[in-house]
Amino acid sequence: MANTRDQDAHSGVATHESGTGLAEGDGLEQVDRWWRAANYLSVGQIYLRSNPLLRRPLTAEDTKSRLLGHWGTTPGLNFIYAHLNRLIRRNSQEMLFIAGPGHGGPAVVANAWLEGTYSEIYGHVGNDEAGMAELFRQFSYPGGIPSHAAPESPGSISEGGELGYSLAHAYGSVFDNPQLITAVVIGDGEAETGPLAASWHSHNFLDPAADGAVLPILHLNGYKIANPTILARMPEDQLEQLLRGYGHEPYFVTVDDPDKTAQAHQDFASALEACLAGIRAIQESRRGIRAGGADAEAPQFHSQEDSAPRWPMIVLRSPKGWTGPRTVDGLQVEGTWRSHQVPLAEVRTNGEHLKQLEEWLRSYRPEELFDGGGRLRPDIAEGAPTGDFRMSATPHANGGLLRRALELPAYEDHAVEVQAPGTGRVSPMLTLGAWMRDVISLNMETFRLFGPDETASNRLQKVYDVTDKVWQYRMDDADEHLARSGRVLEVLSEHLCQGWLEGYLLTGRHGVFNCYEAFIHIVDSMFNQHAKWLKVHRKLPWRQPVASLNYLLSSHVWQQDHNGFSHQDPGFIDHAVNKKAEVIRVYLPPDVNTLLSVMEHCLASTDYVNIVVSGKQPSPTWLGPADAATHCQRGLGIWEFAGSEVPGEAPDVVMACAGDVPTVETVAAAELLRKGAPGLKVRVVNVVDLMRLQDAGEHPHGLTSRDFDGIFTPDKPIIFAYHGYPALIHRLAYRRTNQEGLHVRGYKEEGTTTTPFDMAMLNGIDRFQLAIDALDRVPGLAEKHSLLRQNLQDRQIRAREHTRTHGEDPEEIRNWQLG
Repeated sequence: MANTRDQDAHSGVATHESGTGLAEGDGLEQVDRWWRAANYLSVGQIYLRSNPLLRRPLTAEDTKSRLLGHWGTTPGLNFIYAHLNRLIRRNSQEMLFIAGPGHGGPAVVANAWLEGTYSEIYGHVGNDEAGMAELFRQFSYPGGIPSHAAPESPGSISEGGELGYSLAHAYGSVFDNPQLITAVVIGDGEAETGPLAASWHSHNFLDPAADGAVLPILHLNGYKIANPTILARMPEDQLEQLLRGYGHEPYFVTVDDPDKTAQAHQDFASALEACLAGIRAIQESRRGIRAGGADAEAPQFHSQEDSAPRWPMIVLRSPKGWTGPRTVDGLQVEGTWRSHQVPLAEVRTNGEHLKQLEEWLRSYRPEELFDGGGRLRPDIAEGAPTGDFRMSATPHANGGLLRRALELPAYEDHAVEVQAPGTGRVSPMLTLGAWMRDVISLNMETFRLFGPDETASNRLQKVYDVTDKVWQYRMDDADEHLARSGRVLEVLSEHLCQGWLEGYLLTGRHGVFNCYEAFIHIVDSMFNQHAKWLKVHRKLPWRQPVASLNYLLSSHVWQQDHNGFSHQDPGFIDHAVNKKAEVIRVYLPPDVNTLLSVMEHCLASTDYVNIVVSGKQPSPTWLGPADAATHCQRGLGIWEFAGSEVPGEAPDVVMACAGDVPTVETVAAAELLRKGAPGLKVRVVNVVDLMRLQDAGEHPHGLTSRDFDGIFTPDKPIIFAYHGYPALIHRLAYRRTNQEGLHVRGYKEEGTTTTPFDMAMLNGIDRFQLAIDALDRVPGLAEKHSLLRQNLQDRQIRAREHTRTHGEDPEEIRNWQLG
């Protein structure tokens, strides 16, 4: 008999009858029972704090005083999870599960508990009745766990707190994982976000021969929080055209009648089998081609001239809040937006709501699912995969278990010899490209370079000596460096680059995201989510360290000769340092050798977000390989060669700098003072690791007060030329003894399409202004050297006039060397 439900006229709660109408031999009856168990646990997590198996009539005291959680999407997630388990068990398939619908946490946690993983990790949440009670109590509860999939959730790599990233994470997880299928459930609300919309193009960067596969499951239940969703209301023929246009072969499973669950099980199982067959056909065909075999006919390919495969996917239409209360207070709930969060919101104060809740829980017939001790009955438990095949236990969701340290070439092999500081001019990014070429060559299966069409623009093109850019659609004769496989992924979507890299890192691999500095802001929110993930992840002993997320930002604010004001924004650093100190690292290497040293450190690190900012144009070299390594290890230091201080005596002024262009201008300013104001004792301090400016009690890299005062002095003027917005330096140093003496120059939103030095002058970080600042802040110096001060102002005027007349900076600026 079909699994029908009788409507209780009094309460409006649907109750299940016994029997499923499913044959025992195909395993679907077992799937249905697993689904019921997961639904029961999900409802219990939202509502209950005691009486988990309803041993006695439910009372208001058994429920939580604050009801937090989301029911609407949860039964659909449980349905999919149960079916995927059957597929995994039958085919010994490695599979990762990503729950895109934002707050589907009850489903992820429920299935992890049913599989036994949750109790293995969290011993206080056992697999019995007492453990079930704790499972319920802790959910969305003070001192407990979040209501969405989070780092605390076994099997999860995708934070559910913000929507839009699940599909990109899924593709990142299968790059270089040929045996893995990642099943990603995309909520129809999530499908409306920009990042998710762009993610449909990701399969064009998937190499079927060397990568795994993604199985997208678009879960259409009709509503977001309070409104219908676009794709759910889109006519099915139009939706099919859309998904086929994206390059997928969609299989539609529609639950027209929520009572006909037997038919839903059969239809979904058939769709899954068809998808698995389609994935295998694509992979076997391509893997045969790569091995030199014949190109077998494969209907999943678009055409001979456009050889990207058409990957299968599923569209599941099911009622929002499926199996929950149909009506509450006379209003329809199941199948509407009213089931999105907590369908019965007044169980502590409304007797009818409490009655409906008990009937709802009993409709799953928990006595058929759990034994007298509260354990899942063995015949149901047998439906789960075992060991690492459990989606809640797969090492792919705890990537540190799979991570292997990169084999890094010695940066000294690419370092530039420096005959004298500030004499040679080299492009740091061009040199770094040669080093990263060797990184890729040594780590062909565990390292990738991600970027929005800017690898060559950022001067990293030497990586193409050993790899190409992966591309699956048509390739024309004019194209360069495109291939069906490659270690470089370029797409004009910062969202996709970030999402792919996060998925790649969290499943055990390594990578770098290179981007124009101004446009990394596009992923501000994605960065937030990853930084928050890392903060929690680091505190969970069962989660192993993953490779750091490395941002390499170039084409920066001070060198935008032809792009202009729109490309001038150094504020990502300000945004990043708001996050917890143990996660964030910011590096501003002043030259080529310090950049190489910093990147070697970043690629070897784990559990950080590293931000490295470097120019791509030829710039002075300051430190030889050994000195650069020492300077980077210190994080900052006094550059004796650039200053004019007398050993054993306090300086008159400290000229500090952070960033490559501010460093040039600061050293040049110190030279102007040395020549124009003999006897003035100038100390030059360069900062590579920006977090060294914080107090040691606030950041692991911070300086103690004694060290800070020893370098910057407790009472002398400090003229600080900074790469970004000046306020950040004041913020980082706000507790320091000499904060009153700190004067910071940086970017102040003055920009246009102009020369590099004119940009510096527009924002007051040019060498002439910095020298004037020193004269103005050392007592008595402005009066003593008024002619020098006037001369510096005149040189500013002449430099600006030169740029307006000749369209370039004066030769003395362009080719300046430290004398």
